[in-house]
Amino acid sequence: MRAVLCNALKERMAKDKRIIVIDADLAKANGTHSLRKDFPDRALDVGIQEANMQSIAAGLSTYGFIPFTTTFAPFATRRALDQIMLSCAYAKQNVRIIGSDPGISAELNGGTHMGNEDVAALRAIPDICIFEPVDAIQFEKAFDQIVEYKGVMYIRMFRKAIDDVFDENYKFDLFKADTLKEGKDISIFASGIMVQESIKALELLKEKGIDAELINIHTIKPIDKEAVLKSAKKTGHVLVCENHNVIGGLGSAVAEILSENYPVKMARIGVQDKFGEVGKLPYLKEVYKMRDVDIVEKAIELLK
Repeated sequence: MRAVLCNALKERMAKDKRIIVIDADLAKANGTHSLRKDFPDRALDVGIQEANMQSIAAGLSTYGFIPFTTTFAPFATRRALDQIMLSCAYAKQNVRIIGSDPGISAELNGGTHMGNEDVAALRAIPDICIFEPVDAIQFEKAFDQIVEYKGVMYIRMFRKAIDDVFDENYKFDLFKADTLKEGKDISIFASGIMVQESIKALELLKEKGIDAELINIHTIKPIDKEAVLKSAKKTGHVLVCENHNVIGGLGSAVAEILSENYPVKMARIGVQDKFGEVGKLPYLKEVYKMRDVDIVEKAIELLK
């Protein structure tokens, strides 16, 4: 993911002098450090000043620039929430906020570095777009629309290698969810790294005679309401899988749509309102019950 970020920015910065990248002392970790050689006046490091970084981005936007800020997810959001709210969103600026290692993907950096509440915090701010690419191909395909978007966009970026879900023929639409598999028994809505876990769960469910539908909700806000309702009306059962606290994230967004328009039985896979801890990703998925087998267990429970 971070290779896509660097290459996509490099290509577009060469053509568009409005694009500026601002790091908060994590350029090497997030893959943007090499941009300083090619664009020394447009690839900046403000040091460990994440809140100030968002204010700088807002200021640059007022002069017509398109700033991209990059740091770990919790520092990009909860540490700088007031600046995002007032300087960026309320002032109607044009800012891209990259939050890397969202949720439990912070791994060995532990609970202090885990952004399990970033979506919840930003969903409450008007006019913010929240996008979470599922793989490197989707991220790359999305980049032109990321640049062209008018307003504040938050991007939850898993920065390490991850299995591809899409191929080069994939057509991306920022505001439309992707149906990865059609089914009739239960609707699974998934985002980020939980899409891969959900794909593995499909085969296990099939072995148990359960025909699940899988939809990737890559844009959590504004969410594709039509896709949620269409699938829920078909299956009558909904399971949401996300790398985030189950409170305030994708699961809450789906629940809001269903409760107001078409109530059905639903459940949520994710961090169950707990703090993070230190561990590698397989261990953390087991601790927080975010594995394919956990998805299968919850689906069977829901269908009962």
